[in-house]
Amino acid sequence: MNRADMWERLGGIEGGVADIAIIGGGATGLGIAVDAASRGHKVVLVEQADFAKGTSSRSTKLVHGGVRYLKQGNVSLVLEALHERGLLCRNAPHLVHPLPFIIPVYHWWEGPFYGAGLKMYDALAGELGMEPSRLLTPEETLELLPTIETQGLTGGIIYHDGQFDDARLAIHLAMTAATHGAVLLNYTRCIGLSKENGHVQGVEIIDDETGEIAVVRARCVINATGVFVDRLRQLDRPGAPNLVSPSQGVHLVLPRSFLPGDAAIMIPKTDDGRVLFAVPWHDRVILGTTDTAVESPDLEPRPLPEEIEFLLKHAARYLTRDPTAADVLSAFAGLRPLVAAQDDEDTASLSRDHTIEVAASGLITITGGKWTTYRRMAEDAVDQAQWVAGLNAAPCVTESLRLHGATAEVSTDVFGSDRAAIAELEKSLVDGALVATAAVSITRGEVAWFAREEMARSVEDVLARRTRWLLRDARASIAAAPMIARWLSEELGRDSAWVAAQESAYATLAVGYLLTSEIANHE
Repeated sequence: MNRADMWERLGGIEGGVADIAIIGGGATGLGIAVDAASRGHKVVLVEQADFAKGTSSRSTKLVHGGVRYLKQGNVSLVLEALHERGLLCRNAPHLVHPLPFIIPVYHWWEGPFYGAGLKMYDALAGELGMEPSRLLTPEETLELLPTIETQGLTGGIIYHDGQFDDARLAIHLAMTAATHGAVLLNYTRCIGLSKENGHVQGVEIIDDETGEIAVVRARCVINATGVFVDRLRQLDRPGAPNLVSPSQGVHLVLPRSFLPGDAAIMIPKTDDGRVLFAVPWHDRVILGTTDTAVESPDLEPRPLPEEIEFLLKHAARYLTRDPTAADVLSAFAGLRPLVAAQDDEDTASLSRDHTIEVAASGLITITGGKWTTYRRMAEDAVDQAQWVAGLNAAPCVTESLRLHGATAEVSTDVFGSDRAAIAELEKSLVDGALVATAAVSITRGEVAWFAREEMARSVEDVLARRTRWLLRDARASIAAAPMIARWLSEELGRDSAWVAAQESAYATLAVGYLLTSEIANHE
């Protein structure tokens, strides 16, 4: 998957008209690209920044049915999500795998109450289910969660859900779509809609690297821009009411010593009614999340002080060692595209289902949903697009479509079957096995792979999404940035001025993920 090749592919579309043009390169847009291309349609996708730059790289890293939705009575959403969870484990075993979760029990009624709900959760998963839930003794709970608060602990409940690497899954979706002939362009913005007689006939785009402007003609245009869908809807129809009410979720990343076992913690109800997770991930612990309404979306949302305080306070209730701001390796925020409600300002109660809108112009907008259900969202969107554009009604094939990099069994290597090719690339380079720093183990060969095969264009692309070092340890990632910039410049043919600009831009970005005095010092 090479960016120059993609621009050549764009110019070579037969007849000069794509079947489906997709705006947005997050989970939803990439899922639509995979679905549509695998049905045989001619697909073009444009993304204003990098793939999964926004919400899709900022999740809790869980593929799950949503236990709390069961409590709310939304059985259909849970049933759909559990089915999709099973499909993802089967189709992307290198990126999605089962993880044990434990609900610590401190009151006599919690065991039977939550235990009954989780038995229903198990049953809804059907043949795609994981290990069954069961009650734990206090001794079993402490063995699995050695750092859990012991005062008043009467036991626990264990169940299983899925865990994944969100940004890596996004990249592998892009590579899957490319394998099926889709054209995918990052750092390419939609700057206008092309219309004839009031009907959308394509999109006007600009390559932010070269300034080149082009018009992509298409039989159907899909707006899959997540929290930004209203900008495009209002470009199509000025004055259209907002469809999305953005909600911010914040996560803190802690050292593994805070949760050294192999199980995650799930707290069913916090002070604001949300579920709290402490999840082991990439030899770190992710603590989250919050639910805070925001007025307008931003590509780089920042945690609010009260959100950080909320997470640290709740973690202290359940861990024997109380985390402080100084312990946080990285703090990140993501925005959820919740479907707006006219009479309800509580984002925790807004719909997590996805919504598809077809405008009078033919513009299709899809929003809402969550990572776990991206495939089903894509199926629904392409079904709608086939009808709107009068395309061949080809059936969806993604339920059984294994994604790029899929291995024969569950793997801990996020590169999956690509690892062998990366190893060969490392051997072909004089310094291929050299690592960026002692703390950040990215090799020169991996950077070459990211540039040549995964369309990485910046230091941020490498450290934030192709690898996850910005989230794993923001401070360590800043130290690695100069070497990454130099290696990437060699791959992309950039000069020393570009290297210096990249180092500075990345440092400015990454200090925003720190909670210590380094932020003030940098400013």
